[in-house]
Amino acid sequence: MDLTGRAAKRLAGLVERATAVVPVGARTHWEVGGPPAPATEVRAPGGVVEHEPAELTITVGAGLTAAALADVLAEAGQECPLDPREPGATVGGVLATGLSGPRRLRYGPLRDRVLEVRFVTARGRLVKGGGPTVKNVTGYDLPRLLVGSLGTIGVLVQVTLRCQARPRCARWFAGVETPDAVGRRLFRPSSVLWDGATTRVLLEGDPEDVEAEARRAGLEPGGPAPWPDGPHRGRVSVPPSRLAALGTALDDSEGISWLAEAGVGTVHVGAATVAALAEARQRAEEQGGWLLREAGAAELHPFGAVHDRALQSRVRRAFDPDGKLSPGRVPW
Repeated sequence: MDLTGRAAKRLAGLVERATAVVPVGARTHWEVGGPPAPATEVRAPGGVVEHEPAELTITVGAGLTAAALADVLAEAGQECPLDPREPGATVGGVLATGLSGPRRLRYGPLRDRVLEVRFVTARGRLVKGGGPTVKNVTGYDLPRLLVGSLGTIGVLVQVTLRCQARPRCARWFAGVETPDAVGRRLFRPSSVLWDGATTRVLLEGDPEDVEAEARRAGLEPGGPAPWPDGPHRGRVSVPPSRLAALGTALDDSEGISWLAEAGVGTVHVGAATVAALAEARQRAEEQGGWLLREAGAAELHPFGAVHDRALQSRVRRAFDPDGKLSPGRVPW
């Protein structure tokens, strides 16, 4: 299937004729960065264009769901760790919001998975950036620029992703020691999650190696930690060395639940009120970090005062001077 053919040209025509456009996936990340203003909704095609198991690459329509991508790769014993919370999220939506999954500690940020993108500009032009392999990638790194752009730079149509072999075993364990203490006895854990009381660890690899490593670290079998929930949610980025201090500050605040990704510096926050989420942002900034509003709390700026809005505005205006794409999603 050639997604750069009829489907892409039809989508490009819609974008060119419309006065305002918003790309739509599965709406699982719709509130990240603030819901867009009413506009013509466009959807990218789904489907698999090409899978090269020997090259560890796959090219798909941006409208393909993460669950469908996982099923296709599983048949070849492979995976691409996008790891959205909702498996129904589309590949394009996950990339547009730029929210790396809980296995970032081992596999790196989401942007490292993207080799090539094809997207439609605000003027209806179909553009390719990157290349299907690392060796032939030259010029500006458009794939990484589009990751996290929230649909304000272009409408993702097709992407080529880097894959990897699926681990033979993946198991969660738990312990009461701090993440630092546990981490010193582990070799490349996939995820280390901490809520201030319990450290949960995801180990992947050979089954015997996984069991031996868990015993060495003093861990017991356990399930993954529940994600913080609430009507208002945010994601904090903070220096990993400040996680403990931030956790203590959040524990002293009312109406806040949190879960930290040790070694990464990401803290997921759930709040009962807008004021509580605003307080979580303040605590994050006191520790040299910032909070991205993920849901609720429409009164708060999506990125906060520490975000470089001037740089963001310059980049956006360079690609979309009329503000046609995802209007209202990211304040200018």
